[in-house]
Amino acid sequence: MERRLAAVMAADIVGYSRMMGADEDGTLGILRELKSGIIEPAIVANSGRLVKYMGDGFIAEFTSATATLDCARKIQAETAERNTDLPEEKRIRLRIGVNQGEIIIEDGDVYGDTVNIAARLEGLSPPEGIAVSEKVHAEVNSRSKTLFEDLGPQEFKNILRPVRVYCAHLIDDQEMGSIEVGRTTHVNELARPSIAVMPFRNMSGTDETDYLADGVTEEVVASLTRFTSLSVKGRNATSGFLDAKMDLQDIGRDLGVRYVLEGSVRTAGARVRISVQLMDAAAGTHIWADRYDRILDDIFDLQDEISQTIAARIQPELEHVERERSKRKPVNDLGAWDLYHRGMWRLYQFTPKDAAIARECFRNAIAADPEFAAAHAGLAYQLCYDAWNLNARDVEETISEAERYARRAITLDDRDVRARFTFGRVLQLKRDYPGAIREFTTGIGLSPAFAQMYHGLGFALVFSGDATAALPCFDTAIRLSPQDPQLTSFFFARAFAQLSLKDYTSAVLSAEAALAQPNAMIWASLYRTSALGHLGDPKAKEAVDQLKTDAPNLTQDDFRNTLFFAQCDEYIDHLIEGLRLAGLTKS
Repeated sequence: MERRLAAVMAADIVGYSRMMGADEDGTLGILRELKSGIIEPAIVANSGRLVKYMGDGFIAEFTSATATLDCARKIQAETAERNTDLPEEKRIRLRIGVNQGEIIIEDGDVYGDTVNIAARLEGLSPPEGIAVSEKVHAEVNSRSKTLFEDLGPQEFKNILRPVRVYCAHLIDDQEMGSIEVGRTTHVNELARPSIAVMPFRNMSGTDETDYLADGVTEEVVASLTRFTSLSVKGRNATSGFLDAKMDLQDIGRDLGVRYVLEGSVRTAGARVRISVQLMDAAAGTHIWADRYDRILDDIFDLQDEISQTIAARIQPELEHVERERSKRKPVNDLGAWDLYHRGMWRLYQFTPKDAAIARECFRNAIAADPEFAAAHAGLAYQLCYDAWNLNARDVEETISEAERYARRAITLDDRDVRARFTFGRVLQLKRDYPGAIREFTTGIGLSPAFAQMYHGLGFALVFSGDATAALPCFDTAIRLSPQDPQLTSFFFARAFAQLSLKDYTSAVLSAEAALAQPNAMIWASLYRTSALGHLGDPKAKEAVDQLKTDAPNLTQDDFRNTLFFAQCDEYIDHLIEGLRLAGLTKS
């Protein structure tokens, strides 16, 4: 067994399994020509050693990173030139990863983290592209004719530390000094969560179930594409994988996505069961799974209901995974997307300390990418909470600042549902309830599965004095997203509406559900205390004592002042009367 420093190239063919499924003999013939005519001569010309072929890919080692990158450029350029004479279905496109470090050699084969990382880098490379590690970038960047796009730190399965990855842009000599490298489509895909929706499987074997499975697949794709923060690949991209014997990581690598959604449909008489599971293709792990049992009364209503429910569940699950991923990264390695998700994680803690960190994260995300609409919306949302919870030095100025950022978010992307949601919140704080209701309604039209939009609409309705119309909005938000990070708000807002309608028992139950959430806020305690006061329940005194412990200086007047944006005086008076009956003093 020998150890030495080397540069390693790992490569594979994009969509190889599908090509073999369509034409085995033809694909093998093209691959033989590629090996003998391009790959092997390029390796020899750059003093490298072909270690082995692995079905649709190969591993090679070199004495320097520069030689490896030169070889990779040559292979990609000659393969692209060769493709010009072939029809689309016969074109070979390679992905290449390059890493440098210590390798272990035994019986001619190579082992170790350096090799493993090269293989992982190949999976991040765009078709016809090259992805390199930070070690390779540092070695060749100063003298290479290749420009690089920084993809930031990436986490790889079974690799302890994140690896900073760069995507190489191949240019000719005459282009040096004049080319302006912008973000490629692939880089944009990596900058936000990407998901492939696999065709739902028909587990019953009937034609009617085939129709239903196809319909649900299309509706789920349509619902997910309304979330502009997601990159979604549907039937055209995934249909070739339905019967392919490929593992999860291979599917994610071939499709260039981080997440994969699979589902199945089974019918029995008038009943239908739809099962779904969301998986992290890069890590090879399951994130979430659920099933839905329904009566098959109207196939179109069923498709709409299931697709919206699935989309509503997936979106917060994906955002939760992204927030957890960004939390684990060193602060100096955070890009705009990670800073945004770290900010959202802090925002949802609902504490003054976390709010300050959230504002910093959003501002840094905007500085890193001034055209990132979600970051502007995130900062506006945090400023709204600062004003609402009286954590701002100047409430009016904070609302004005929130409005500037929310309007900027909509200008950057008028279909971003979070931008619409946040602008609605701003208008609500300004007591422009018709405008707020309009924004939330527009947002629901853009993304009917976005649970927080129904929550916002319900808030605008109840604080404008229409608790009856608001109540179904909160019910819908809770049904669509039972794991939402805003779930505590869904419940305490419903408690407010129920209290305003004098349904005190239901208000207590909703408030207690809000208090059961890990990020519960004092609003839930206030609504519960008021409802108990109206009921004359002995627990009201205990609730007041708890309020005094959580907020020692809280009075009825403080509560009224905090709800400065509400115009429903009758509801507020009713709430404060309940607090008085419970034993909370006015001042």
